[in-house]
Amino acid sequence: MMKLTFTVNGKKRTCRVRGHETLLDVLRNHLDLKGAKDGCSTGDCGACAVIVDGQLVNSCLMLAIQARGSKVTTIEGIGSSRRLHDLQRAFIREGAVQCGYCTPAMILAAKNLLDHQTNPSEETIRNEISGVLCRCTGYNSIVRAIQVASKRRIRR
Repeated sequence: MMKLTFTVNGKKRTCRVRGHETLLDVLRNHLDLKGAKDGCSTGDCGACAVIVDGQLVNSCLMLAIQARGSKVTTIEGIGSSRRLHDLQRAFIREGAVQCGYCTPAMILAAKNLLDHQTNPSEETIRNEISGVLCRCTGYNSIVRAIQVASKRRIRR
């Protein structure tokens, strides 16, 4: 067992992990953060995506110990039921939420993009979310939601 200390959603967290445990394992099983999903365990679907030190990563492929000292953001860290994040509101308004399985990762991919670019093109949006698979929406409503959130940020 190894000691892992890192910041998750703005709070410093410490837990004991086994060397083979992934970041996804720790988030879901040690910290009870269920937003990141285990869709494939191979990094192909992107349902487990979280933001680590400003980069979108598939948490099923990252060993937990690699996150030592890092800042991790999960879907639980960007909004609440009382105050949704702009992206969450846009996804709801634009019908970008269907079954919801990919939604946490898709919103984090969009957040990471908008944190780095204020007004991304449609092509850039599609490229940046391409690592998160959605079988329900066909992506058009997701792209629209990200564009709406981007324009809302620009107007502020």
